[in-house]
Amino acid sequence: MKKVVFMGTPDFSVPVLESLVQSEYEVVLVVTQPDRPKGRKRVITPSPVKVEAEKHNIPVFQPEKLRNDYEEILSYNPDLIVTAAYGQILPNALLEAPEFGCINVHASLLPELRGGAPIHYAIIQGKKETGITIMYMAEKLDAGDILTQVSVPIEEDDNVGTMHDKLSEAGSSLLLETLPKLFAKQLEPIKQDEAKATFAANIKREQEKIDWTKDNQAIYNQIRGLHPWPVAFTTYEGSVMKIWWGEVDSTTYQGKPGEIVKKLEDEAFVVVCGNQQGLKITEIQPAGKKRMQVKDYLLGSSDRIKLGVIMGE
Repeated sequence: MKKVVFMGTPDFSVPVLESLVQSEYEVVLVVTQPDRPKGRKRVITPSPVKVEAEKHNIPVFQPEKLRNDYEEILSYNPDLIVTAAYGQILPNALLEAPEFGCINVHASLLPELRGGAPIHYAIIQGKKETGITIMYMAEKLDAGDILTQVSVPIEEDDNVGTMHDKLSEAGSSLLLETLPKLFAKQLEPIKQDEAKATFAANIKREQEKIDWTKDNQAIYNQIRGLHPWPVAFTTYEGSVMKIWWGEVDSTTYQGKPGEIVKKLEDEAFVVVCGNQQGLKITEIQPAGKKRMQVKDYLLGSSDRIKLGVIMGE
């Protein structure tokens, strides 16, 4: 039985680990990020992958800095290392140790969208499809030779949450299809075309702020590309307001970008965008309040959203 070390951390990695546990291969060790404080009370919390590994009584290793602390992994003498959103770069000593190498389950169609936020960028950029790539790991981030790929369509109402789940399941399936061919040495790795490489670095705070001068489709893509985390935001009368969801409104409106020009039966409001078309806002989180539907926010006081106010100022 082939011995596999799995390395992953967030929810995305869990179905991939689960598929390995249910397969014919032996997961001898799980490597994940150290327990971290989480939530307002900063409770020390294990990663989703650690929780899953402990369900199956698999040993867990949590180095703070893998570059300086990897001997534990080598002691298991794995035939293969599989990573999926682990969160640290693997040192050469690990990349070169297993007979069948180190492979990564990456959530994009490489060489497009290398980096830590490929799902967010695929939606923000308005792509109609993305996918999963299984590749050999290399010293350069996400630049290793490709073993297999599968495409996954992005529907108009998909967001990061829905695509995360679709891609995680697709990655699990593709991994199980890939491993028998890999161990039988039946795959021909394909070098990535560096000229076609694009990048998807982790989302920064300034990328979460809505620029109302952009067209309504681009803003809609931004909102769903940041949903359900970290969530797009704007300001309303000087206070931060998170925008959880909206819909493209192709009607032409007169008004400045960001101006609230219409309320729809107290269930939504329309904001003018840079192309003079609208974005119908349906779900918000005003400052100091919980996430809610606009109709709930306006219940009993429709004046909480005022026509003529310019959002973002």
